[in-house]
Amino acid sequence: MIDKATVEQTNEIKQIWRMCFPKEDPRYTEFFFKNVYKPENCYVNIVDGKIVSTLVRNPHELMFNGRVIATSMLMGVATVPKEQNNGYMKQLMESVLDACEHSELITLIQTETPELYEPYGFKTIYKRRDYTLERKDVNRITNFGCAYEPSPIDLLKVYSAFIKRFNGFYPRDLEYFVQYRKQVIALGGKIVAYYDSKDQIRGYAVMIPQGNELRVEEIIYLDSMSLTKLCNAALQERRIIHLLVSEAEDLSILFPEAPSKEYPSTMVRLNDPILFSRVFNKKITNVQEAFGITNKPLNLNEWE
Repeated sequence: MIDKATVEQTNEIKQIWRMCFPKEDPRYTEFFFKNVYKPENCYVNIVDGKIVSTLVRNPHELMFNGRVIATSMLMGVATVPKEQNNGYMKQLMESVLDACEHSELITLIQTETPELYEPYGFKTIYKRRDYTLERKDVNRITNFGCAYEPSPIDLLKVYSAFIKRFNGFYPRDLEYFVQYRKQVIALGGKIVAYYDSKDQIRGYAVMIPQGNELRVEEIIYLDSMSLTKLCNAALQERRIIHLLVSEAEDLSILFPEAPSKEYPSTMVRLNDPILFSRVFNKKITNVQEAFGITNKPLNLNEWE
């Protein structure tokens, strides 16, 4: 039986996450279920009174070509290990996607294993780039101007200026950054900002420790000085940092010797090509054509 989750099933679903995502930071799982998770957004497949498969359909808005469109991010796609390969997730996915088709133009999912979701009509439309940086790769400059407790309003201000370069992103507001800070702190991380000589914020970096390395999950910068300052601040935290940016951000001029790799990040399913064509006044038949109408690069660096 496929149904929406109840409050009473929350702990059971959390345990399934822990079994199916052993590499997931347990601090993130705790934060998600405490601050983000809503039972009404979670779907479950129940067999003999127990949940065998579950997924979350997290509603969002997406700014695309000057329009705000309703969408959702599918996440937490999980089947109890001993119940895998029985078709339970296929049943659940088809049921959820049927609901998506009746309420939104596109549906998103983040994954580094796109082959799992291509049979359901998802196509990879966004990749991220991972730069591995060490001290030798970054020009050494002072940390003057860096601040370790930037206000949410400052973060929103510089993000709004930065994101104008891009298309296909989640609109953010002040409350987003209030919650964002809580999430980063819950993961043992920090947000470092850079302010210029006029005390104007010029960028920030979200830094998450991962053992002996540091993951810069998001870096927002208005110029190369801001980027260099923030990378220097990150290298004071760990000897090796992984700088994650959109695939459109080619930083090889600044870091010519640093190795980098691209990896698939976000897939999209086009639910209604005809309606999409009407909304954007373009003849669209597939996902690639839909996202090919933009004249700006995509920026989909959201966590959920």
